[in-house]
Amino acid sequence: MFPLVPIRAPDFDVEVALAYATAANFTGKPVYGTHAGCWLHHDAAMLLARTVKLARPLGLRIRVLDAFRPAEAQWVLWNHTPDPGFLADPRRGSPHSMGAAVDLELIDGSSGQVLDMGTAFDEFTPRSHHGNQDIPAEAQRNRHLLMGLMTTAGWDFYRNEWWHYQMFNARAHYPVLSDSVLGADGMMPSAA
Repeated sequence: MFPLVPIRAPDFDVEVALAYATAANFTGKPVYGTHAGCWLHHDAAMLLARTVKLARPLGLRIRVLDAFRPAEAQWVLWNHTPDPGFLADPRRGSPHSMGAAVDLELIDGSSGQVLDMGTAFDEFTPRSHHGNQDIPAEAQRNRHLLMGLMTTAGWDFYRNEWWHYQMFNARAHYPVLSDSVLGADGMMPSAA
């Protein structure tokens, strides 16, 4: 069985806005090529489906900012900003590169407005940590709400990033995958 499944809006009722497919990320340029897609390991995709189901009665939707990140992309991010507090060292492997992690935010289901989380995605400061109280109370509530949805659905969280959730013990259960696993659907630009 192919280890990764596509995460598309109609199949999962999510909004997909891959930050690394655009220049609107901390590197200031696209990391993924023009054919970037959203992929997760089958096991993680089932957890995402559970999260969507839990969020729906609350009038909330999920916006996926990153999911499977090929090992080559992890090296691009690490070479730009080798900060082990916010990025997994590619020599160790990132749960993203296993298809076992997702970066996301909550959006209001009726207005499409992003809920305030106190910082932007990929703000590599202590203000991005779970439990940080130097952000507005509403943003703290929104982070707790996101964590509640995600952990109830079966995800583990990373304490330094309010947006990052991963499968428990991913490194013990899933291999690091290269862009080549996607074949013709590869995400990396040819020059990478």
